[in-house]
Amino acid sequence: MKLIDTAIEGCFILEPRLFNDDRGYFFESFNEAQFRNLTQTDIHFVQDNQSFSKFGVLRGLHAQNGDHAQAKLVRVLQGEVLDVAVDARKGSATFGEHVSVLLSAGNQKQFFVPKGFLHGFVVLSETAEFFYKCDNYYNKGAEVGIRYDDPTLNIDWSLSKDQISVSEKDLILPQFNDIFQR
Repeated sequence: MKLIDTAIEGCFILEPRLFNDDRGYFFESFNEAQFRNLTQTDIHFVQDNQSFSKFGVLRGLHAQNGDHAQAKLVRVLQGEVLDVAVDARKGSATFGEHVSVLLSAGNQKQFFVPKGFLHGFVVLSETAEFFYKCDNYYNKGAEVGIRYDDPTLNIDWSLSKDQISVSEKDLILPQFNDIFQR
């Protein structure tokens, strides 16, 4: 597995070593010892989640607060998404900045999103199956989120607004500056 740094400290792209032949491919999608060694993090994942979405579905931007904060290791099993992590760590040099990564079944890349980040993705293919590991259990009372189209963040989701489908719950989320202050 190869680790690729991003513009924001703590966020990593992981590229697996694929073994291809005329029958298909094989790769090790997760190895805890190798992950810890590459990322220099002491992460223990406790929950796996999976979603299926159609073209244009945007899920995000979400996080868990306080003792329920989650680090995530995300990947796409089928299809293609644009995955986004927003730094919401107070005092961080990159507070309010974001990283976007194209994840697909074809490139098999994974994206590590540490605690203290908002996270979301939009489906760019006809459909996509999205899979992620979390290092903490989900807690409804610790949910926090901001609008995907927050003008302060200025995220380019690669689709026009009329192509994007967002849940009613996500449409009423507050703006970044309404919740997160430096």
